[in-house]
Amino acid sequence: MNTYSLYSSELLHDKYYPKVIKYYFKQWKGFDMPFHSHDEIEIMYVIEGKCVVETATETVTMKKGDLILLDSKIEHRLVVAKENPCRMLNLEFLFTNKDNEGFSPSFNEIVRTNGMLSQFLSKAYPYILLKDSSDIYHILKSLVLELDERSLENKVMIQLLFSQLFIKIGRLTVEYENQNSYQINLYIKQILSYLHQNYDCEIQVKDIANVVNLHPVYLHRIFKAEMGNTVMEYLTSLRIKKAKMLLAHTEIPITEISEYVGINSRQYFSTLFKKHTGKTPVDYRNTLTK
Repeated sequence: MNTYSLYSSELLHDKYYPKVIKYYFKQWKGFDMPFHSHDEIEIMYVIEGKCVVETATETVTMKKGDLILLDSKIEHRLVVAKENPCRMLNLEFLFTNKDNEGFSPSFNEIVRTNGMLSQFLSKAYPYILLKDSSDIYHILKSLVLELDERSLENKVMIQLLFSQLFIKIGRLTVEYENQNSYQINLYIKQILSYLHQNYDCEIQVKDIANVVNLHPVYLHRIFKAEMGNTVMEYLTSLRIKKAKMLLAHTEIPITEISEYVGINSRQYFSTLFKKHTGKTPVDYRNTLTK
C-alpha cells in the first residue's frame, strides 16, 4: 500500500519507507510550466540561477541554495526566465509499506526519535521554502548517486540518506520558524508603535510598510496572522478607543474629536463611532455626563 502526503497519520502508525519515483538534474531556460499536481512529494533544489515556483495562492522566488518541498497533490508550476537560466535537482517520492521495499529505520521510527522532525510534521505545510547551509545538497546528491546504482546495498544506503534528509529538513524548518517568529515579533512591535504614535495622522498600509521596510502584502499577512485583524481594522479600533477617552475625559468639542484621532470626515467619524459603540459621539458623551 502507498500513501502520499508527508503529513498522513498512517506514516506515524505503521512502517512506511520512502520510494523514489523520479529524480533528475535539469538546466532550465525560458521555461513556463502549466499548473499541475501529482501524487508524489517533490523536492526542488536550485543549484545555480533563479526561478519562480507558483502555487495556487503564492509566488515564491528561488535562487542558488534554496529548496522547496511540495506536499502531494499541491498545485504548482515552475517559471524560468530566458535571461536567468536555472539548474535544479528534482526528487519526487512517495511512501510504501511493502516489506521488500523497506529497510530500517522506517519513517515512523525516525519521527519518534527526532523532536524537531515531529514538530515540523505537526504543522502540515502545503509547501516549505528553505535556505540550505549546503548539507541538504550533499545529501540529495549522494542520494541520486545511490539511486543510479540500485543494488541491495544501495537500497540500505538510500534509506539512511532519506533519514538524514528528513531530519535535516525538520531541523532547518523549526530553526527558521523560531528565527522568523522572533523577527516577526519585532516587526509587529514596530508597526504597533507607529500606529500608536501616529493614529492622529492619515495613515495607509504603504506608509507603515515603508517605515518597517516590508512589502505591504507581507506586512498585511503577518499582522493579520499575529493580531487577528488587519492593520486598518486595528487602526480604526485604536482611533475609536482614543475618541472614547477624549469624549469622556476632556471638554474638546465633539465636532473636533474626529481630527484628534486622524479621521478627516466628521460624518464618517460619527458613523464609524456608532458602528463600534452602538452610540453616536453625542449620545456617548451625554451618557457619561448624566
